[in-house]
Amino acid sequence: MTGYAGNRDQVLARLKRVEGQVRGIARMVEDDTYCIDVLTQVSAATKALQAVALGLLDDHLGHCVRDAVAHSAEDDGAAADAKIAEASAAIARLVRS
Repeated sequence: MTGYAGNRDQVLARLKRVEGQVRGIARMVEDDTYCIDVLTQVSAATKALQAVALGLLDDHLGHCVRDAVAHSAEDDGAAADAKIAEASAAIARLVRS
């Protein structure tokens, strides 16, 4: 079960709003909208995607990583170590983007 299973509909709704923003940006480019206005909308869409990513990361830490840590005695902590490394890599990707 995924960490975001409890709020899957909210995640999908946010992604659909971002999708609409991106379509709006494409229309702006098709209509030769002023560059700064397009850049402003690109920035807004980027921030919206970052918010989705942070929410997913929070869900992952609160569900998947926590569950692996809680059951770490069963496998000498290997699953917990793997989930923590996975989360660290995801955080690194988010910071670089």
